[in-house]
Amino acid sequence: MSGDRYDVIIVGSGPGGGSAAWRLARTGKRILVIERGDYLPRERENWDTDAVFRKARYQADETWTSSNGDTFKPGLHYFVGGNSKVYGGVLFRLRESDFEAQRHPDGVSPEWPLKYDAFAPYYQAAEELFQVHGARGEDPTEPPSPEPYPKPPISHEPRIQRLADDLARLGHHPFHLPMGALMEEDGKGGTTPHSPLLRCDPFDGYPSLTNGKADAQIICIDPTLATHPNVTLLRNAYAERLLTDAGGGRVTGVEVVIEGRRHTLHADLFVVACGALSSALLFLRSGNAAHPDGLANRSAQVGRNYMRHNNTTVLAISKQPNPTQFQKTLGLNDFYYGRDRSPLNDWEFPLGHIQMVGKSDGMQIEAEGLPGFLQWLPTRPFTTIAEHSIDFWLTSEDLPRPENRIHYRDGQVHLDLTITNAEAQARLREKLRSLCDSLDIHPHLFDRTLYLGKDTPISGTAHQAGTLRFGPDPATSVLDLDCRAHGIENLYVTDASFFPSIGAVNPTLTIVANALRVADKIASRL
Repeated sequence: MSGDRYDVIIVGSGPGGGSAAWRLARTGKRILVIERGDYLPRERENWDTDAVFRKARYQADETWTSSNGDTFKPGLHYFVGGNSKVYGGVLFRLRESDFEAQRHPDGVSPEWPLKYDAFAPYYQAAEELFQVHGARGEDPTEPPSPEPYPKPPISHEPRIQRLADDLARLGHHPFHLPMGALMEEDGKGGTTPHSPLLRCDPFDGYPSLTNGKADAQIICIDPTLATHPNVTLLRNAYAERLLTDAGGGRVTGVEVVIEGRRHTLHADLFVVACGALSSALLFLRSGNAAHPDGLANRSAQVGRNYMRHNNTTVLAISKQPNPTQFQKTLGLNDFYYGRDRSPLNDWEFPLGHIQMVGKSDGMQIEAEGLPGFLQWLPTRPFTTIAEHSIDFWLTSEDLPRPENRIHYRDGQVHLDLTITNAEAQARLREKLRSLCDSLDIHPHLFDRTLYLGKDTPISGTAHQAGTLRFGPDPATSVLDLDCRAHGIENLYVTDASFFPSIGAVNPTLTIVANALRVADKIASRL
């Protein structure tokens, strides 16, 4: 193995690595994809709430340390397909304004060095690759696109359709979520006999037992391996460090650990796509005489500017039962901008995004404990509460700060995080609560902390970004505009590390679009 040489080695098989592999496969060059984990097992526990959420069966078995000295287990998943194996499948384009500087109470979300038009054709390609369901024109914040979504929107079930109608009656603009969900509807409220995805509760946060989620394994890795013999997948291989030549200007190999033994693999070009946190750690582990503080770290920015959305999952109690099986179909962006562009937002600053989240069940509610406003219930009817619940995911933008970073100290991983933009998140929650008054829903909201990770907020690493930001100036960024490491001519990054800011919508489609963009740059070199 150590004597093998490839044209391209890609480290990581998630949306960034998988999409790059899919695009580069057609060059006919010899490509190796290295994955730290194995295929996620298809088993009954995929849809077992206790196993997935309370016992964290598929979560990485690691212990990290926060800036205040507390230890926690990060919400990471090491499998073929990466974190997309358990993602919610919502695939938004960043809004046009997200590429511009945005004022928030805690500071300015920085301008991107490339704007929406540079990503627009790749967004379309990403939507087609991941077979996104959606409806153009419903979301007033949606950026322009001349082409429709590849698939029609997933229809609302009756209770969610009623919610959409009620919101529209109040002057809001609910829309069908853009979904990477491999669902084929039969037009009668169900799915076709051969639909990979069923209308069922276990989707958001669960692995898909039926392979019905448009994740990086199902969409990119497996089809590529099946049709391109020039691509190889190496599983259960931990990329410990990247090796460079003496001057540090070229990566010459990657040192991997397989079953306790080290091997060195060589290639002409290298792509890192481990996820924003793990990619930064790989750069830091790869320091040498030419790069004493980690690869491409002369700016001292490697691992810094870590962002992850301010995410809150809340449960509201409807007076009417909610028998919805696939709830994740509706979104609301009427508070996305400040009041100058979002008239329903009475604050001058942006609040964020609201969408439906996977349906709660009684076990989740019991595991998280009843909130105070339900403690008077004598029989603790967890299942009954779940039957009446409507579940929302609230997202506000997190701002990049140099002190928010991932790094090593005494050989241990430390993740330093100071929450930003908390007022926007609190105001967005209040907007939802006040809406509930008019929607025949109990105005109290019950936090679903278990969904986000067992030790939230810091372990809730969903929507991670920003640790290897891109930009034209090597003094303030790690990657150039092609996402090639400054000062290293054959090292690229295709995950969310490159984000200068994160907006307030799900980042996966931007990861895929950028991976396709960067892969085109690499293909031109090959």
